[in-house]
Amino acid sequence: MARLLENHPKIERVYYPWLLSSPWHDIAKSQMTSCGGVISFEIASDLHGVMRFVDALEIPFIATSLGGCESLVQQPAVMSFWGQSDEEKAKNRIKDNLVRFSFGIEKFEDLKDDILQALEKIQDYY
Repeated sequence: MARLLENHPKIERVYYPWLLSSPWHDIAKSQMTSCGGVISFEIASDLHGVMRFVDALEIPFIATSLGGCESLVQQPAVMSFWGQSDEEKAKNRIKDNLVRFSFGIEKFEDLKDDILQALEKIQDYY
């Protein structure tokens, strides 16, 4: 899923240590035996476009957790970091367009299709 998102035109950046493009790839390979199920990514949109994306998702639950059996999605700027100032968010590298997705046990194709249809709901930002 990280590679799919990395190559999508509406995605600006993917944070996932197992991607070859990740600055943490070599460290991840040396310290871990397999990849994890949490991906963060920045959508090429503003705060409201990302809200539309999250609202358009049908499978994951909207929750501030690292996950469980079910897939979860959160928009940190309006959830876990809501009360922080713009300066505090910037210090923590929390952007308005950041999404955190924790993949559960649903079928890959179902999650892929859901993410792609939700990305289509976002109007071109640039």
